[in-house]
Amino acid sequence: MSKQIPPPTPEINRLRAAAALIPIIESGLLASKLSIERASIMASFCEWTVERPSDDPNVVKLAETVGSGLKRIKMVLSSAG
Repeated sequence: MSKQIPPPTPEINRLRAAAALIPIIESGLLASKLSIERASIMASFCEWTVERPSDDPNVVKLAETVGSGLKRIKMVLSSAG
């Protein structure tokens, strides 16, 4: 059975972008190819995407994915600062 993809909405599109940005930030920090300042700006976009909770289960799942990635990034940023 194929998985249903939720219709694109601005909220879902922002969360999808943030979810895709998390591994880019993590790998950039790990390889020292991304400055702390730049990573912080990128992480703030991700934070902005999860600010407003939703009732849609697809949105909630994406927000949880972004939130867990943000926690990992914040740990790295706090140890680097």
